[in-house]
Amino acid sequence: MNAYQITGTTGLDSLRAVTLPDPTPGPGEVLVRIQATCLNYRDYMNVMGIRGVTGPVPRIPCSDGAGEVVAVGAGVTQFKPGDRVVCPFMPTWLDGEFSQAHASGALGGAVDGLLRELAVIRAESLLPIPDYLSTEAAATLPCAAVTAWDALHCRGDLKAGETVLILGTGGVSVFALQFAKLAGARVLATTSCDIKAKHLLQLGADAVHNYKTDPDWDTWAVKQTGGLGVDKVVEIGGAETLNRSLKATRFGGHIALIGVLTGTSAEVQTVQILRKGIRLDGIYVGSREMFAQMLAEMERVKLQPVIDSTFEFKDAPAAFQRIASGKHFGKIVVRV
Repeated sequence: MNAYQITGTTGLDSLRAVTLPDPTPGPGEVLVRIQATCLNYRDYMNVMGIRGVTGPVPRIPCSDGAGEVVAVGAGVTQFKPGDRVVCPFMPTWLDGEFSQAHASGALGGAVDGLLRELAVIRAESLLPIPDYLSTEAAATLPCAAVTAWDALHCRGDLKAGETVLILGTGGVSVFALQFAKLAGARVLATTSCDIKAKHLLQLGADAVHNYKTDPDWDTWAVKQTGGLGVDKVVEIGGAETLNRSLKATRFGGHIALIGVLTGTSAEVQTVQILRKGIRLDGIYVGSREMFAQMLAEMERVKLQPVIDSTFEFKDAPAAFQRIASGKHFGKIVVRV
């Protein structure tokens, strides 16, 4: 099969096209022909070796993928050749509490990901793709969409009428906007680009703030809530944005800490967390059960993911260049 591997050299040159032996499913396993993968910033960090994210090499990147069942191993009855399936971010996290063992099995991290033609996955991990979704659309869901769902519904317990603050226009933020509006919430959004601001408003954002022209987006968010602060923050920036998110959050509010786009460590104003009684949750994607719940709600309303661009397999390095540019709005797909 054809695949891409991170080889350990510097920068995007570390991503190399390779030919590898075709895998064979064992008992309880399914052989999937990957038809589409989707990039997350984590994948870019892995390829580029940013902030020490890159693990053992050589390694196949990309956690997100969807495709068609080619063959099944002994004992597999829930899938058959020809079925369309999507692979969860952490195949071993079926339900229940998060654990180090689940994290260690995250695709495209310590183990091979899905930027390849064929992959063997445990049958119990896979989910069928709803008929209304294309395979490319399904490939956008495992990381960003499940993360947003976990942040808002599983940890956040979002209620209609609450105010959610999202940062930027990456995959998690755009999915969070869609899910929050679907739940009847008010959504405030930040961006660095007026064109992206228009896209956010078209998707349903109630108000948008350009942090390039006015960096005090926390003050803006508090004013938008009549001085109370927002109920929820989907925090994707990390080091350089968390303190502003704390200021923007109301007493008793919730922050879902997801990203490290601005760094992995910083001085945090912990007194804000204490004084305001803020609940701060680290969100590392979610379980298969969360994925299934999200898919059921998406199918109910026929919700479509926002896809920024689609690249052919041979042009996968260009897809990484697209995510590096920061110009994307929504998800970047590679058709395998």
